[in-house]
Amino acid sequence: MSIHFARSAARAVTAGFLITLFAAGCATREPAPVEDRTARPAPKGPTATPAPPPAPTATEIEARPQTYTVKRGDTLHQIALDNGLDYRDLVTWNGIENPNVIRVGQVLRLTAPENATTATGVTTAPLRGAPPVAPEVKPVPASPPVAAVARPGDNLKSAPKALKEPYSEHALREIAAASAAATSPTPSPTPTPTPSENTPVASAKPEAKPESATPLTAADNGDSDRLDWTWPAKGKLIGAFSETANLKGIDIAGTAGEPVVASAPGKVVYAGTGLRGYGKLIIIKHNSIYLSAYAHNREILVKEGQQVTRGQKIAEMGNTDADQVKLHFEIRRLGKPMDPVRYLPPA
Repeated sequence: MSIHFARSAARAVTAGFLITLFAAGCATREPAPVEDRTARPAPKGPTATPAPPPAPTATEIEARPQTYTVKRGDTLHQIALDNGLDYRDLVTWNGIENPNVIRVGQVLRLTAPENATTATGVTTAPLRGAPPVAPEVKPVPASPPVAAVARPGDNLKSAPKALKEPYSEHALREIAAASAAATSPTPSPTPTPTPSENTPVASAKPEAKPESATPLTAADNGDSDRLDWTWPAKGKLIGAFSETANLKGIDIAGTAGEPVVASAPGKVVYAGTGLRGYGKLIIIKHNSIYLSAYAHNREILVKEGQQVTRGQKIAEMGNTDADQVKLHFEIRRLGKPMDPVRYLPPA
Protein backbone atom coordinates (compact mmCIF):
# COMPACT_ATOMS: atom_id res chain seq x y z
CA MET A 1 0.00 0.00 0.00
CA SER A 2 2.71 2.40 0.89
CA ILE A 3 4.44 1.84 -2.38
CA HIS A 4 1.24 2.35 -4.38
CA PHE A 5 0.48 5.53 -2.43
CA ALA A 6 3.97 6.86 -3.03
CA ARG A 7 3.67 6.31 -6.79
CA SER A 8 0.30 8.08 -6.90
CA ALA A 9 1.72 11.03 -4.98
CA ALA A 10 4.68 11.24 -7.32
CA ARG A 11 2.42 11.22 -10.33
CA ALA A 12 0.27 13.97 -8.81
CA VAL A 13 3.34 16.09 -8.11
CA THR A 14 4.61 15.60 -11.69
CA ALA A 15 1.25 16.51 -13.19
CA GLY A 16 1.04 19.59 -11.00
CA PHE A 17 4.52 20.63 -12.06
CA LEU A 18 3.67 20.25 -15.73
CA ILE A 19 0.48 22.23 -15.31
CA THR A 20 2.45 25.00 -13.61
CA LEU A 21 5.00 25.14 -16.45
CA PHE A 22 2.25 25.20 -19.08
CA ALA A 23 0.47 28.06 -17.31
CA ALA A 24 3.70 30.03 -17.05
CA GLY A 25 4.38 29.57 -20.76
CA CYS A 26 0.93 30.75 -21.66
CA ALA A 27 1.30 33.80 -19.44
CA THR A 28 4.43 35.06 -21.31
CA ARG A 29 3.01 34.65 -24.84
CA GLU A 30 1.90 37.95 -26.52
CA PRO A 31 -1.69 38.13 -27.67
CA ALA A 32 -2.29 37.83 -31.41
CA PRO A 33 -2.95 41.16 -33.25
CA VAL A 34 -6.57 41.92 -33.86
CA GLU A 35 -7.53 43.53 -37.22
CA ASP A 36 -10.68 45.58 -37.50
CA ARG A 37 -12.17 44.58 -40.89
CA THR A 38 -15.32 46.66 -40.53
CA ALA A 39 -13.65 49.93 -41.65
CA ARG A 40 -11.20 48.48 -44.15
CA PRO A 41 -10.92 50.76 -47.21
CA ALA A 42 -11.87 49.43 -50.62
CA PRO A 43 -8.99 48.57 -52.96
CA LYS A 44 -7.98 51.41 -55.26
CA GLY A 45 -8.17 51.07 -58.98
CA PRO A 46 -5.50 52.24 -61.43
CA THR A 47 -4.59 55.89 -61.01
CA ALA A 48 -6.06 57.97 -63.84
CA THR A 49 -3.63 60.10 -65.82
CA PRO A 50 -4.51 63.78 -65.55
CA ALA A 51 -5.77 65.29 -68.77
CA PRO A 52 -3.30 67.63 -70.50
CA PRO A 53 -4.09 71.32 -70.42
CA PRO A 54 -6.14 72.52 -73.37
CA ALA A 55 -4.14 73.76 -76.32
CA PRO A 56 -4.27 77.51 -76.93
CA THR A 57 -6.87 78.56 -79.42
CA ALA A 58 -6.05 80.22 -82.72
CA THR A 59 -7.44 83.49 -81.35
CA GLU A 60 -5.06 83.39 -78.42
CA ILE A 61 -2.10 82.61 -80.66
CA GLU A 62 -2.86 85.29 -83.23
CA ALA A 63 -3.91 87.99 -80.74
CA ARG A 64 -1.73 91.07 -80.83
CA PRO A 65 -1.38 93.72 -78.14
CA GLN A 66 -3.43 96.81 -78.81
CA THR A 67 -0.93 99.32 -77.39
CA TYR A 68 2.75 99.63 -76.46
CA THR A 69 4.35 101.88 -73.86
CA VAL A 70 7.67 103.33 -75.00
CA LYS A 71 10.67 102.39 -72.83
CA ARG A 72 14.13 103.91 -72.61
CA GLY A 73 16.23 102.95 -75.62
CA ASP A 74 13.26 102.14 -77.86
CA THR A 75 13.03 103.31 -81.44
CA LEU A 76 9.96 103.40 -83.62
CA HIS A 77 11.59 101.08 -86.12
CA GLN A 78 12.39 98.49 -83.46
CA ILE A 79 8.87 98.66 -82.05
CA ALA A 80 7.45 98.11 -85.52
CA LEU A 81 9.76 95.13 -86.15
CA ASP A 82 8.94 93.52 -82.81
CA ASN A 83 5.22 93.74 -83.55
CA GLY A 84 5.32 92.79 -87.22
CA LEU A 85 4.26 96.25 -88.45
CA ASP A 86 5.32 98.95 -90.86
CA TYR A 87 6.75 101.87 -88.90
CA ARG A 88 4.95 104.26 -91.23
CA ASP A 89 1.64 102.79 -90.09
CA LEU A 90 2.63 103.58 -86.50
CA VAL A 91 3.38 107.13 -87.58
CA THR A 92 -0.05 107.47 -89.19
CA TRP A 93 -2.05 105.77 -86.44
CA ASN A 94 -0.39 107.78 -83.64
CA GLY A 95 -0.04 111.16 -85.37
CA ILE A 96 3.76 111.20 -84.97
CA GLU A 97 5.43 114.16 -86.68
CA ASN A 98 9.03 112.88 -86.53
CA PRO A 99 9.57 109.08 -86.61
CA ASN A 100 12.94 109.57 -84.88
CA VAL A 101 11.39 111.29 -81.83
CA ILE A 102 9.28 109.31 -79.37
CA ARG A 103 9.00 109.87 -75.60
CA VAL A 104 9.53 107.42 -72.76
CA GLY A 105 6.12 106.48 -71.37
CA GLN A 106 4.33 107.38 -74.58
CA VAL A 107 1.52 104.92 -75.37
CA LEU A 108 1.40 103.92 -79.03
CA ARG A 109 -1.48 102.35 -80.88
CA LEU A 110 -0.56 99.05 -82.53
CA THR A 111 -3.80 98.67 -84.46
CA ALA A 112 -5.43 100.89 -87.03
CA PRO A 113 -8.27 103.14 -85.90
CA GLU A 114 -11.52 103.11 -87.84
CA ASN A 115 -11.32 104.53 -91.37
CA ALA A 116 -7.53 104.83 -91.10
CA THR A 117 -5.33 104.53 -94.21
CA THR A 118 -2.29 102.25 -93.89
CA ALA A 119 1.05 102.73 -95.58
CA THR A 120 -0.06 100.29 -98.27
CA GLY A 121 -2.89 102.65 -99.22
CA VAL A 122 -5.65 100.39 -97.92
CA THR A 123 -8.41 102.08 -95.93
CA THR A 124 -9.66 100.13 -92.95
CA ALA A 125 -13.28 100.51 -91.93
CA PRO A 126 -15.61 98.61 -89.61
CA LEU A 127 -17.54 95.81 -91.21
CA ARG A 128 -21.15 96.49 -92.00
CA GLY A 129 -23.90 94.06 -92.63
CA ALA A 130 -24.86 93.31 -96.18
CA PRO A 131 -28.09 94.97 -97.42
CA PRO A 132 -31.14 92.72 -97.28
CA VAL A 133 -31.71 90.78 -100.42
CA ALA A 134 -35.24 90.69 -101.77
CA PRO A 135 -36.51 87.17 -102.32
CA GLU A 136 -36.30 86.07 -105.90
CA VAL A 137 -39.68 85.79 -107.55
CA LYS A 138 -39.71 83.12 -110.19
CA PRO A 139 -42.20 83.53 -113.08
CA VAL A 140 -44.95 80.97 -113.13
CA PRO A 141 -44.72 78.94 -116.36
CA ALA A 142 -47.66 79.38 -118.66
CA SER A 143 -50.02 76.45 -118.85
CA PRO A 144 -49.94 74.52 -122.12
CA PRO A 145 -52.79 75.37 -124.47
CA VAL A 146 -55.84 73.19 -124.05
CA ALA A 147 -57.12 71.57 -127.18
CA ALA A 148 -60.46 72.91 -128.28
CA VAL A 149 -63.42 70.60 -127.84
CA ALA A 150 -65.56 70.15 -130.89
CA ARG A 151 -69.10 71.35 -130.41
CA PRO A 152 -72.10 70.78 -132.62
CA GLY A 153 -71.96 73.12 -135.59
CA ASP A 154 -68.15 73.47 -135.54
CA ASN A 155 -66.19 72.75 -138.69
CA LEU A 156 -65.04 69.18 -138.31
CA LYS A 157 -62.03 69.82 -140.55
CA SER A 158 -60.28 71.48 -137.58
CA ALA A 159 -60.48 68.19 -135.63
CA PRO A 160 -57.72 65.59 -135.97
CA LYS A 161 -57.92 63.54 -139.06
CA ALA A 162 -57.69 60.33 -137.08
CA LEU A 163 -61.08 61.02 -135.57
CA LYS A 164 -62.66 60.98 -139.00
CA GLU A 165 -61.07 57.74 -140.18
CA PRO A 166 -62.45 54.38 -139.22
CA TYR A 167 -60.36 52.12 -137.04
CA SER A 168 -57.71 50.17 -138.94
CA GLU A 169 -54.17 48.95 -138.35
CA HIS A 170 -52.89 51.35 -141.01
CA ALA A 171 -54.53 54.38 -139.33
CA LEU A 172 -53.20 53.29 -135.96
CA ARG A 173 -49.62 53.12 -137.30
CA GLU A 174 -49.95 56.60 -138.84
CA ILE A 175 -51.19 58.11 -135.57
CA ALA A 176 -48.33 56.45 -133.62
CA ALA A 177 -45.74 57.71 -136.14
CA ALA A 178 -47.13 61.27 -136.01
CA SER A 179 -47.11 61.26 -132.20
CA ALA A 180 -43.50 60.02 -132.09
CA ALA A 181 -42.38 62.71 -134.54
CA ALA A 182 -44.08 65.43 -132.44
CA THR A 183 -42.56 64.33 -129.14
CA SER A 184 -39.03 63.60 -130.50
CA PRO A 185 -38.21 66.21 -133.10
CA THR A 186 -34.43 65.92 -132.58
CA PRO A 187 -32.90 63.23 -134.81
CA SER A 188 -30.65 60.69 -133.14
CA PRO A 189 -26.92 61.37 -133.61
CA THR A 190 -25.13 59.55 -136.36
CA PRO A 191 -22.73 57.00 -134.90
CA THR A 192 -19.09 57.89 -135.41
CA PRO A 193 -17.28 55.30 -137.51
CA THR A 194 -14.35 53.59 -135.82
CA PRO A 195 -11.13 54.68 -137.56
CA SER A 196 -8.96 51.99 -139.04
CA GLU A 197 -5.19 51.88 -138.85
CA ASN A 198 -4.81 53.63 -142.23
CA THR A 199 -7.45 56.27 -141.59
CA PRO A 200 -5.93 59.64 -140.49
CA VAL A 201 -7.34 60.88 -137.20
CA ALA A 202 -7.67 64.63 -136.58
CA SER A 203 -5.88 65.76 -133.41
CA ALA A 204 -8.15 66.84 -130.58
CA LYS A 205 -8.19 70.48 -129.59
CA PRO A 206 -6.15 70.97 -126.40
CA GLU A 207 -8.17 71.90 -123.35
CA ALA A 208 -7.65 75.32 -121.89
CA LYS A 209 -5.24 75.25 -118.92
CA PRO A 210 -6.39 76.83 -115.68
CA GLU A 211 -4.85 80.15 -114.89
CA SER A 212 -1.92 80.02 -112.51
CA ALA A 213 -2.37 81.34 -108.99
CA THR A 214 -1.56 84.99 -108.47
CA PRO A 215 1.79 85.44 -106.68
CA LEU A 216 1.50 86.44 -103.05
CA THR A 217 2.04 90.11 -102.34
CA ALA A 218 2.22 92.16 -99.18
CA ALA A 219 -1.50 92.89 -99.38
CA ASP A 220 -2.48 89.23 -99.06
CA ASN A 221 -3.47 87.86 -95.68
CA GLY A 222 -2.20 84.32 -96.13
CA ASP A 223 0.02 82.26 -93.86
CA SER A 224 3.34 80.58 -94.64
CA ASP A 225 1.50 77.94 -96.73
CA ARG A 226 1.21 80.51 -99.51
CA LEU A 227 4.80 81.78 -99.21
CA ASP A 228 7.47 80.05 -101.25
CA TRP A 229 10.63 80.83 -99.27
CA THR A 230 14.17 80.66 -100.64
CA TRP A 231 17.60 81.14 -99.11
CA PRO A 232 18.55 84.83 -99.06
CA ALA A 233 22.26 84.19 -99.76
CA LYS A 234 24.74 81.46 -100.63
CA GLY A 235 27.28 80.55 -97.99
CA LYS A 236 28.05 78.60 -94.86
CA LEU A 237 25.66 78.73 -91.93
CA ILE A 238 27.76 80.06 -89.03
CA GLY A 239 25.05 81.13 -86.58
CA ALA A 240 21.90 79.23 -85.61
CA PHE A 241 18.61 80.49 -84.20
CA SER A 242 18.18 80.13 -80.44
CA GLU A 243 15.38 81.42 -78.23
CA THR A 244 17.31 80.82 -75.02
CA ALA A 245 20.41 82.69 -76.22
CA ASN A 246 18.27 85.47 -77.75
CA LEU A 247 19.63 84.76 -81.24
CA LYS A 248 16.72 85.97 -83.36
CA GLY A 249 17.86 84.64 -86.72
CA ILE A 250 20.65 82.86 -88.60
CA ASP A 251 24.02 84.09 -89.85
CA ILE A 252 25.33 83.17 -93.31
CA ALA A 253 29.02 83.76 -94.07
CA GLY A 254 30.19 85.08 -97.42
CA THR A 255 32.41 87.58 -99.17
CA ALA A 256 31.82 91.29 -99.53
CA GLY A 257 29.62 92.17 -102.46
CA GLU A 258 27.87 88.81 -102.83
CA PRO A 259 24.18 89.16 -103.70
CA VAL A 260 21.50 89.18 -101.04
CA VAL A 261 18.06 88.28 -102.42
CA ALA A 262 14.50 88.56 -101.14
CA SER A 263 13.50 85.29 -99.51
CA ALA A 264 9.83 85.72 -100.51
CA PRO A 265 7.76 88.28 -102.43
CA GLY A 266 6.59 91.36 -100.57
CA LYS A 267 7.03 95.06 -99.95
CA VAL A 268 10.08 96.83 -98.54
CA VAL A 269 8.90 98.56 -95.37
CA TYR A 270 12.33 99.63 -94.10
CA ALA A 271 15.75 100.31 -95.60
CA GLY A 272 18.33 102.12 -93.49
CA THR A 273 20.54 102.10 -90.40
CA GLY A 274 18.03 103.04 -87.69
CA LEU A 275 18.19 99.78 -85.70
CA ARG A 276 21.16 99.39 -83.42
CA GLY A 277 23.23 96.25 -84.06
CA TYR A 278 21.83 95.54 -87.54
CA GLY A 279 23.97 97.84 -89.66
CA LYS A 280 22.48 98.52 -93.06
CA LEU A 281 19.15 96.75 -92.76
CA ILE A 282 16.27 95.83 -95.07
CA ILE A 283 12.86 94.69 -93.78
CA ILE A 284 10.31 93.15 -96.17
CA LYS A 285 6.64 92.72 -95.24
CA HIS A 286 5.29 89.63 -97.02
CA ASN A 287 1.71 89.68 -95.72
CA SER A 288 -0.21 90.57 -92.59
CA ILE A 289 1.65 87.86 -90.65
CA TYR A 290 5.25 87.61 -91.85
CA LEU A 291 8.27 89.95 -92.07
CA SER A 292 11.85 89.13 -93.01
CA ALA A 293 14.98 91.12 -92.10
CA TYR A 294 18.39 91.29 -93.86
CA ALA A 295 21.20 92.88 -91.83
CA HIS A 296 24.90 93.94 -92.08
CA ASN A 297 24.68 94.73 -95.82
CA ARG A 298 27.39 96.70 -97.61
CA GLU A 299 24.96 98.30 -100.04
CA ILE A 300 21.16 98.54 -100.11
CA LEU A 301 19.68 98.28 -103.61
CA VAL A 302 15.97 98.84 -102.88
CA LYS A 303 13.84 101.64 -101.47
CA GLU A 304 11.04 101.75 -98.95
CA GLY A 305 7.66 101.07 -100.53
CA GLN A 306 9.17 99.05 -103.37
CA GLN A 307 7.58 95.72 -104.32
CA VAL A 308 10.09 92.87 -104.69
CA THR A 309 9.83 89.33 -105.99
CA ARG A 310 11.21 86.08 -104.63
CA GLY A 311 14.91 85.80 -105.48
CA GLN A 312 15.28 89.47 -106.50
CA LYS A 313 18.63 91.01 -105.56
CA ILE A 314 18.04 93.60 -102.84
CA ALA A 315 21.50 94.19 -101.34
CA GLU A 316 25.18 93.29 -101.30
CA MET A 317 26.64 91.34 -98.41
CA GLY A 318 28.86 93.29 -96.04
CA ASN A 319 29.95 93.73 -92.44
CA THR A 320 28.29 96.94 -91.29
CA ASP A 321 27.93 96.78 -87.50
CA ALA A 322 29.40 93.25 -87.53
CA ASP A 323 32.76 91.62 -86.82
CA GLN A 324 32.93 89.84 -90.20
CA VAL A 325 31.25 89.74 -93.60
CA LYS A 326 27.94 87.93 -93.15
CA LEU A 327 24.20 88.18 -93.62
CA HIS A 328 22.01 88.12 -90.54
CA PHE A 329 18.58 86.86 -91.63
CA GLU A 330 15.37 86.82 -89.59
CA ILE A 331 11.80 85.65 -90.18
CA ARG A 332 9.21 87.15 -87.84
CA ARG A 333 5.67 85.88 -87.38
CA LEU A 334 3.42 88.60 -85.92
CA GLY A 335 6.66 90.24 -84.75
CA LYS A 336 7.94 87.13 -82.95
CA PRO A 337 11.29 85.76 -84.21
CA MET A 338 11.00 82.28 -85.73
CA ASP A 339 13.67 79.79 -86.77
CA PRO A 340 14.25 80.52 -90.50
CA VAL A 341 15.51 76.99 -91.13
CA ARG A 342 11.98 75.71 -90.50
CA TYR A 343 10.71 77.76 -93.44
CA LEU A 344 13.60 77.58 -95.92
CA PRO A 345 14.04 74.65 -98.31
CA PRO A 346 16.77 72.07 -97.59
CA ALA A 347 20.19 73.51 -98.29
